[in-house]
Amino acid sequence: MHRYAVAALMAFLVALAALWVGQRVRVGAPAETRIHSIMHRELDLDAVQEARVDVLERKLAQRRLRLEGELKAANASLATAITRDHAYGPNVEKAVDQSHMAMGELQKATLQHVFAMRGVLRPDQTARFDKAVAEALTSPTVD
Repeated sequence: MHRYAVAALMAFLVALAALWVGQRVRVGAPAETRIHSIMHRELDLDAVQEARVDVLERKLAQRRLRLEGELKAANASLATAITRDHAYGPNVEKAVDQSHMAMGELQKATLQHVFAMRGVLRPDQTARFDKAVAEALTSPTVD
């Protein structure tokens, strides 16, 4: 019976950890939405710019799907390691590193996308865009 209680506790802790990681990954979503809003509503993009941004957004969406799948798989590996080992050891550390790598790749892809979108803008549009990006990166997050 003791083993089942430990396993249940570990499963609960893994679920909490996955929820926490998921919220941290999602923290970027409101900022991206704000940047997206500025791109399409406040910068007065011309038709050529809109078309270029649309291509960039489709590419990011495909890449994001793949990277989010990798993050989900890394988190599943972490859950397995935690449930199997019941301690912070080499397997858990390796799984944490894989999860961090996946999160980092997702962040890099998002930043590459932001810079690619900036490259579409005219000089008179970049200051507003840069301000929005800075605000998105420095605004307080909700825990």
